[in-house]
Amino acid sequence: MLSDSNIMRILDAAMSKTADFADVFIEERKSSSVGMLNGKVIKAGSSFDLGIGIRLMAGTNVVYVYSNDMDPDGLIKLALDAADALKGNASLSVKELESKCFTTATDIRIDPMSVKKTENVDFLRKASEFALNYDPKITQCAASYAAGKRTVRIVNSDGLNKEETAQRIRISVEAIATKGNEKQTGRVAPGTMRGYEFINEYPILDKTRECCETALRMIDAGYAPSGKMPVILGNGFGGVIFHEACGHSLESAAVGIGSSCFADKLNQQIASPVVSAYDDARIKGEWGSYYTDDEGHESSSLLLIENGILKNYLIDKLGSRRMNMPSTGCGRKQDYSYAPTSRMGNTFIAPGKDDPKDIIADTEYGLYCTQMGGGSVDPATGEFNFAANEAFMVRNGKVCEPVRGATLIGKGSEVLMNIDRVANDLELSAGMCGASSGNVPVTVGQPTIRISSILVGGREEGEE
Repeated sequence: MLSDSNIMRILDAAMSKTADFADVFIEERKSSSVGMLNGKVIKAGSSFDLGIGIRLMAGTNVVYVYSNDMDPDGLIKLALDAADALKGNASLSVKELESKCFTTATDIRIDPMSVKKTENVDFLRKASEFALNYDPKITQCAASYAAGKRTVRIVNSDGLNKEETAQRIRISVEAIATKGNEKQTGRVAPGTMRGYEFINEYPILDKTRECCETALRMIDAGYAPSGKMPVILGNGFGGVIFHEACGHSLESAAVGIGSSCFADKLNQQIASPVVSAYDDARIKGEWGSYYTDDEGHESSSLLLIENGILKNYLIDKLGSRRMNMPSTGCGRKQDYSYAPTSRMGNTFIAPGKDDPKDIIADTEYGLYCTQMGGGSVDPATGEFNFAANEAFMVRNGKVCEPVRGATLIGKGSEVLMNIDRVANDLELSAGMCGASSGNVPVTVGQPTIRISSILVGGREEGEE
């Protein structure tokens, strides 16, 4: 890491021309990973990375430069080059550095970086051997383990001086069933900010069994019907629809330039009165948590929607300047090679009062999606489509046969208004989110919910 005096020299260079603000982001990252296919290790490795990002701002004009060469003189030259490129009128001085503030979002008993790879291999091999012996139709099992430790220091021209350390673990088990030319997959991929004790306590065989059963159900399932119908979304990763179709449209990266369907909707009804939602980056141990964002702001437990009313946006520093609103502590990025932007942390629909069994019992006909897959969304319009990895038909209040090939198609603003039931079984699930500032760990979640009407893309009766 650079000394305080060298960091101040870099900031002085950055502020020497027209910048009204500058910050320095220094990152040290260590990682360890193992990948396995059908019980055999196909990759294993460790890495170390150290680098620095320097950001200059003049109003809403931004220049961002980065380097993995930590030579102070070279970095001062880099900051001066960036200052020459910035368009602005101000010329402000750097304030005195505050005392360093340390934070950590990780609570660990066993340091994952101290665990031998042979232990990781033994853990993954249990899942692979179980899956491959579960049923002859299970023809493949992929499993992986990844752990990382990230320490960042953020210093800016306003005197801010913060450092945060975070450690994360994520595993993945994927079972593939084969029938003729057809393949179907069951997958779990939990992530956490706990230590290796999470691995020691994780019910790997039970979860692998669930993967196998999902793949086997889907390989023998018929196709989902198409058309508008009620859809029940299961808890946990079902929240990816809210994350994509609504969450991204609440980020200042879209709102601040008027390209969001929720721009200028603060304190207006954008969802059904039964819907409340949060972005809470301060949940202890959750995959998407952090206490200090990548701009040095404190994170928050942010109420986004309260009883259908839009209460807050997700705002980073640039968005704060564009919108004339305070930052909400959500400026995030993958690493030092990216400039930060507004991003989600742990985003979820809050639990309601319904029993999930009652929601199913009160649905005469519809689709019950228990596991969601990937999809796409346009933040400007909120239009999205998402695939259901596992789904069942609901008839006369009962869960019936499994169906595959279902795609949910809609517009975020319409879907939020059409949520008419929210259960009390909130569950959170780990994921990765990609945007202009790279891929960052996020958590999505929700209780079981029902959408009264949404377009399902499936297969028409008699269609080949």
